[in-house]
Amino acid sequence: MSTRVHAATAYPTQQQDDERLQTAAAVLALLADRTRLALLQQLTEGEADVATLTARSGAARPSVSQHLAKLRLAGLVATRKDGRRVVYRLQHGHLKRLVAEALSVADHQIKHLPPHD
Repeated sequence: MSTRVHAATAYPTQQQDDERLQTAAAVLALLADRTRLALLQQLTEGEADVATLTARSGAARPSVSQHLAKLRLAGLVATRKDGRRVVYRLQHGHLKRLVAEALSVADHQIKHLPPHD
């Protein structure tokens, strides 16, 4: 394999980079909602059904269901049936790290806020 071919495959094309940035922006937009972020945070601890997620989040059940549907359609969470219950889980470990990093940034921001007068 020549160096020229190898170098060409090492960097994404402009179209690939644009698609990558667009997809990342869409994921971050989904995370920008407090309820969805709370649900994802809960799912970093393991699988849970809608009733459990509703009780932990404090949001109304219809709201939790709608947010979970958006996350599922975006491919961020997966489901499985357990009898009549639908159990949710994070689709991949990258999302667990992304949620943890977002919360770490928030902790850092809160820690460094100027005091209120």
